[in-house]
Amino acid sequence: MSQRLGRVPVGGAAVVRRVGCRRSVARRLMEMGLLPGTAVHVLRLAPLGDPLVLQVRGSTLSIRHAEALEVEVADLEASSSRG
Repeated sequence: MSQRLGRVPVGGAAVVRRVGCRRSVARRLMEMGLLPGTAVHVLRLAPLGDPLVLQVRGSTLSIRHAEALEVEVADLEASSSRG
């Protein structure tokens, strides 16, 4: 079942399915490691909800909530049980 990265709760994890932002933003996010098939862990959320702090491939990064809502993800457990 797919959802949006911006809706994954703090402490949750998911696998990136698709980065659907504007091309320039999608390119930047993919350069930072948000590639399809990559596991993402939501570490923190700023007090006002922006930005999100993520762990991706051993690195910590922050992205805007609006950008996170454009990233389609799947549940980590469901993805690992398929393969």
